[in-house]
Amino acid sequence: MAPDGLLWHWHLDYPTLAQQFDTDVFAGVRRAADNFVKTGQVWALLIGIVIGYLLRGFTTYG
Repeated sequence: MAPDGLLWHWHLDYPTLAQQFDTDVFAGVRRAADNFVKTGQVWALLIGIVIGYLLRGFTTYG
């Protein structure tokens, strides 16, 4: 038989094990992406990719 102290201790810890936490894992990524779009950096990235692709096409042989 188990001592009463162990059973009482189990009942005190049980609600802690069953807690649910509402955490947004991607909140920082979402904020960074919103800032990237709001500041216009996404347009600079796209223009840089296009210009880089064109320059590569002009400077390669064949």
